[in-house]
Amino acid sequence: MLNIPHLLAQELALTPSQIENTLSLFAEGATIPFIARYRKERTGSLDEVQLRDISERFTYLTELEERKSSILEAIASQGKLTDELKTKIESCLQKTELEDLYLPYKPKRRTRATIAREKGLEPLAEFIKSLNNLTAKPTSLSTESEKYISEEKGVKTAEEAIKGASDILAEEVAEKAELRAYLRDYLMQNGLFVSKIKDDYPEGSTKFEMYRNFQVKAKDIAPHNMLALFRGESEGILNLDLSFDQEFVMSYLESEELHTKVPAIRDFYRGMLKDAFNRLMKTSLTTEVRSDRKAYADIESIKTFETNLRELLLSPPAGMKPTLAVDPGLRTGCKVAVLNETGKFMEYQTIFPHTGQQKQAAEIIKKLIEKYNIELIAIGNGTASRETDEFIGEVLKTINRKPIKVIVNESGASIYSASDVAREEFPDQDVTVRGSISIGRRLQDPLAELVKIDPKSIGVGQYQHDVDQKLLKKKLDETVESCVNYVGVDLNTASKELLTFVSGLTPTIAKNIVTYRNENGAFINRRKLLKVAKLGPKAFEQAAGFLRIRGGDNPLDNTAVHPESYPVVEAIASDLGLPLTQISQASDKLKSVNLKNYVTDTIGLPTLRDIINELEKPGRDPRAEFKYATFKEGVKEISDLTIGMELEGIVTNVANFGAFVDIGVHQDGLVHISQLADRFVDDPKKIVKVGQVVKVRVMSVDEKLKRIGLSMRSADGVSEGSGVKNSGNRTKNNSASLDDLKAKFNRKS
Repeated sequence: MLNIPHLLAQELALTPSQIENTLSLFAEGATIPFIARYRKERTGSLDEVQLRDISERFTYLTELEERKSSILEAIASQGKLTDELKTKIESCLQKTELEDLYLPYKPKRRTRATIAREKGLEPLAEFIKSLNNLTAKPTSLSTESEKYISEEKGVKTAEEAIKGASDILAEEVAEKAELRAYLRDYLMQNGLFVSKIKDDYPEGSTKFEMYRNFQVKAKDIAPHNMLALFRGESEGILNLDLSFDQEFVMSYLESEELHTKVPAIRDFYRGMLKDAFNRLMKTSLTTEVRSDRKAYADIESIKTFETNLRELLLSPPAGMKPTLAVDPGLRTGCKVAVLNETGKFMEYQTIFPHTGQQKQAAEIIKKLIEKYNIELIAIGNGTASRETDEFIGEVLKTINRKPIKVIVNESGASIYSASDVAREEFPDQDVTVRGSISIGRRLQDPLAELVKIDPKSIGVGQYQHDVDQKLLKKKLDETVESCVNYVGVDLNTASKELLTFVSGLTPTIAKNIVTYRNENGAFINRRKLLKVAKLGPKAFEQAAGFLRIRGGDNPLDNTAVHPESYPVVEAIASDLGLPLTQISQASDKLKSVNLKNYVTDTIGLPTLRDIINELEKPGRDPRAEFKYATFKEGVKEISDLTIGMELEGIVTNVANFGAFVDIGVHQDGLVHISQLADRFVDDPKKIVKVGQVVKVRVMSVDEKLKRIGLSMRSADGVSEGSGVKNSGNRTKNNSASLDDLKAKFNRKS
């Protein structure tokens, strides 16, 4: 069997000790954020991406080994396990290859071949197979097959006997691992995905118009194209096929399986091979290619979703300041909630500035601003957001206090307001109040608020409902976990939803922390965590470094320094002649510390460097500085846009084909990948990120379809007519000899 640690070291270009120590930490129950931050000495400073690669590949190979064991046992029980087959199975590195090897021995439903065997036709099949060689002499198949005619067994004619033998041999061919592997690779490399919109849908009547007559090589198809094709097919709008050169396939099979020069046997084999491919191989192989491309599209789309979610969760917070949160509305009014500097809900009002009650609404806003010393105003970007933004702006002109006014993306706020989480937080408030509170808290601290919402409801995904949902959830949960632990959590203000994503904490422990806090007051030090029900030493070890306590007993509790390293910090402070409370104020002295003097068996230079960096900026928020977009005055609707207009906006979503930008007109515009920069861009994520403030120019406006084309290229860098075109490959395969193609695609070498 495989030496998995050794193989992982080879595949990931790491040392055996890095792999072995990492796997050991996983076995001990350590989380990836904890290992990446606090066990650098054992892993050689592997980051979270490398650790997840190890975890995922280890899981895959472990499952592969388990599957090998069950397959070997199954084949051995049939008495068919040879040394050669055993060696092939044990050396497999891919599940597809393993299943190909198992296919001939896999229990299956009654097939035409099994029925032929039941009729006693296997000897005839073996006889015909024995004639398939260069030295075979002309033989009458009819004469030989007549020996197998049997009313009792249901073989009425010689032709029926030959057909049964052909069924047996066709199944044997179709189950040969090397043939399947070669043809699967050929279809992947040379096959074309071809789509056509059904006749029921006239031109211009469907969102899948670009796929009306579309074709592209299977190996080259873009992830968003693949997912769009699958969606169009599932909705019954288009037909999707995998096109390939059938003549090449048959020529290949004949070159591999047909060896005799006897005309009758050659004719038999040609018919049998055609049946083997069309009836037994074609559907399964094309399905496998489709599945492979779908899996690839899922992974790439999920990666984009992960990146967008990370950027959104790590959006710069405006800060925990008194906030006025406004959920805009026209006829139903604007819902206004007040939050204090800890995010606590204080008061709620409904105003109607857009239905003739502007004066009364203005007075309410002014009173709330003065009463609560409001420093931030968060306005949801839904219906009437620009009108409400302008109204608030006019109110601010009449008072001395000038809070920062920001339009906030409210995607998912309605989902949150009706959720169990919201009902538990605010049982006495209705959904409108909860929605406003969520908008305000998003501005104060996006991460703390957005973790309460299913990431799929936040609006930063690409074909998120079409991808593997189990994999999507796993990856998004990992992303949230990574972000939460990267920033750290205030132990005394965090919600149980936020605490759930802290390394080592389960939902039950997170709930118990909040319960303990409510019953006993704020935590004054990290050690108090051990008094929380079900939070034992292991959970404490994994979680403590990511939990912050402001103004507690120990200043180190408000840093990312792990409690296990406190003695080292105390030793450094003592050697510097500084009290622990002042050590962070002596950055010059900290820089002069000879870290080698504090190396121990468990704490090495990587951890010591992290400790010094943390002490120089204790409690520092690693997120970027807060910035916000200023939308152009007078531009509130799509009808206000004109070609060439330059605007400021904020990136709301990044896809493989470009980026969507909110420019304040209730409809995001698209900056196609070709318009992101003056140079060639292969990946939009290299140019823009969710939450980024950008300057764009209007390139096209379609009010009917509500589509806005934008550009980030310089005015002189935009080529005329640079619209989005179907980039599908419509060229036919160049003709090539069978030997050339076999040399190119042969995997048996």
